[in-house]
Formats: sequence, C-alpha cells, structure tokens
Amino acid sequence: MLSPKRLKWRKPHTGRLKGVSKAGNEIAFGEIGLKAIGSHRLTSRQIEAARQAMTRHVKRGAKVWIRIFPDRSVTKKPAETRMGKGKGSPEYYVAVIRPGKILFEMSGADTPLMKEALTRASSKLPIKTKIIERGR
Repeated sequence: MLSPKRLKWRKPHTGRLKGVSKAGNEIAFGEIGLKAIGSHRLTSRQIEAARQAMTRHVKRGAKVWIRIFPDRSVTKKPAETRMGKGKGSPEYYVAVIRPGKILFEMSGADTPLMKEALTRASSKLPIKTKIIERGR
C-alpha cells in the first residue's frame, strides 16, 4: 500500500475539502482517465483496491498511471480513552481529492475495455467520478 517514506509534519491539521483542483486536472500521460466530480479523502487501501480492479480487468494489458498519492496522515486516539492528553497517533494515510482531479489514467488497450476497467475502479471508490478521454 502507498505511504510516504518521510514527512515534513507527522500530524497535519485536518483542513477543508472546499474548492476545485488547481493542478492535475487534465490528462497528461494516458489516453483515457478517471476524473473526480466530488471532494473526498481517499485512503491508501481504496486507491490500491481501485488499481487492482483496473489491472486485473485488462489482464495487465494496459499501462496504468496513478495520479494521486496518500501523503496526509489521519490520527486516531485509542478506544475508551479519556479526553485530553494530546492528539492521537497516525493511523493511516489519505489523499485529499477535490473536484476536477484526475485519479487514474490508462493507455495501451482498446477503449471499451479500458472504460469498463475504469468503471470497475470507480465502484471501489467512495467518490463520484466520470471517465474522460484525451482531447475532449
């Protein structure tokens, strides 16, 4: 699963999920891509599940680019712990997704097969997405 090798800050603030994606909102590498319509925080497990669904559907016959990376830690306090005594320890990592962000890109297979693979990947994600093609 994806996680950063090192961090500048171990426990970042939660932040807000408002606004649109400033970067990474156009297809750069592949022919077809999966674009986020809503905003959400995707965990590294969700990203990996979507990647596996895509690559297995095309039987590793296409090149897949993952355009997002879970670089923010989410902290959690242990169960049945009293309030206070600081922030909890980092539990997992998330990628902050805003509307317009390209999540995955593919190329190297026929278009209907890649569209079906991206549809399967989108069903693994808790976010509304749409399939876009290069030049459209």
